Amino acid sequence: MSGAELDRLARRCLLPGFSGHRLPDWVRRELALGLGGVVLYHGNVADLDQVARLVEEVRREREDAVVAIDEEGGDVTRLELSTGSSWPGNAALGAVDDVGLTREVARQIGLSLRQVGLRMTFAPTVDVNEHRGNPVIGVRAFGADPAVVARHSVAFVEGLQGTGVAACAKHFPGHGAVDVDSHLALPVLDTDAASLEASALPPFVATIGAGVRSVMVGHLALPALGVELASTSELVMRTLLRQRLGFEGVVVTDALEMGGFADTVGLVAGGVRAVGAGADLLCIGALDGEDRTCALRSALVAAVRDGSLPEERLHDVGARLADLHAWSAQEPVGPLAGPDRDVGLVAARRAVQVSGPPPVLGDRVVVVEAGGPPNPAVGDATWGIGGLLADRRRGVEVRKIEAPASAEAVLAPAAGADLVLVVRDRSVHPWLGELTRAVLAHRPDAVVVDVGAADRPAGARHYLATHGASAAAARVVTELLDSGRVAAVAAEV
Repeated sequence: MSGAELDRLARRCLLPGFSGHRLPDWVRRELALGLGGVVLYHGNVADLDQVARLVEEVRREREDAVVAIDEEGGDVTRLELSTGSSWPGNAALGAVDDVGLTREVARQIGLSLRQVGLRMTFAPTVDVNEHRGNPVIGVRAFGADPAVVARHSVAFVEGLQGTGVAACAKHFPGHGAVDVDSHLALPVLDTDAASLEASALPPFVATIGAGVRSVMVGHLALPALGVELASTSELVMRTLLRQRLGFEGVVVTDALEMGGFADTVGLVAGGVRAVGAGADLLCIGALDGEDRTCALRSALVAAVRDGSLPEERLHDVGARLADLHAWSAQEPVGPLAGPDRDVGLVAARRAVQVSGPPPVLGDRVVVVEAGGPPNPAVGDATWGIGGLLADRRRGVEVRKIEAPASAEAVLAPAAGADLVLVVRDRSVHPWLGELTRAVLAHRPDAVVVDVGAADRPAGARHYLATHGASAAAARVVTELLDSGRVAAVAAEV
């Protein structure tokens, strides 16, 4: 094989990110030489028209390039980072437990992606959220019951792929039972084969049966199975995913810059190992991935030349990407309408849970939005209800708390006013739970709006749970608080 052909095959394994709203020259060059595709992150999004132009730039360089994005709905959005997602996320859909609704929300997400030319998204998250304090999955999961997660994962894949957008089930073999964020360090999934089979794997089995086009492998250790890192493990990708579960689509890694990968096996050396073990696409998460892309391409070529990486592995990747492109080019038949964002509001209304008597807000309202730093998967997405409520009525003051604080930081500004306490990720950040308890000890009349995992705190007289921080959920809660219809909604749920 010529050196140019080997270079081209190695490039097909790479899926880098880049910075800016236009396609950089280095990406153009790499695409012309065979680059597998690109991943779009928040830094690539200004507005929908700009994204459509950016995707078209990629397509002009090479029609069959993968252009992927993280668009899950709920807390994780790239297209709507500045406003919050129009669609409630997985936890909200799992709480409603109507697979028809989940399928329709996923269809609308697919239509929103098709509107800008995108044909692949890294969704759905099919992890079973077994650990309540999980710092990176949480409301991104459909729930903690494998059967619930499995049926909604299938519905999501069906709805999304029915629009011609390839789904990606993640994070294989399951990221829901850990207490470490793999962006920061290596999580250990302390489970044996039987437990894995009963809990984490059913949603992957179900989505593979439903024809999911890709699967993302996570950065996890499974010591009971002798697996030091799932994303470089032949046992995980070839034996379990390919042979045991029968998956024939594209296997993509989680981002290689993540601490669970780069700090354990090294980004470049680990990337070569991942391809050798069965990964097809190496996701490079840096917003300027030129150096890493070139280093990985060179390392893959060198590994083939020294015999440590079989050349057939690169041919396998090319064949699977060709199949993915052929599927994307054929599905669906006929034109598709733009997304109907009212579907997101309908879903959010059905998902909100109201406990206690309906609050009646007076002329002066203080909204305190308290949450710790978001995990990197979520990023700096807009969340909260304060701004929306202030737009609807006078006398609303909004304050934010983003680090451990005393109850007095909440109580003092709200003296003589109605208090709405909006909390996010209370199950992840212990100080938020302590703050909520301390505030309620003095202000049991406070309205607690929980945009994380639903868990009514003791002493909360008025409690609203949205199961996620989407813009759709924020709008629904704002309307409820402003209109006095909380009692009616509580009766409907």
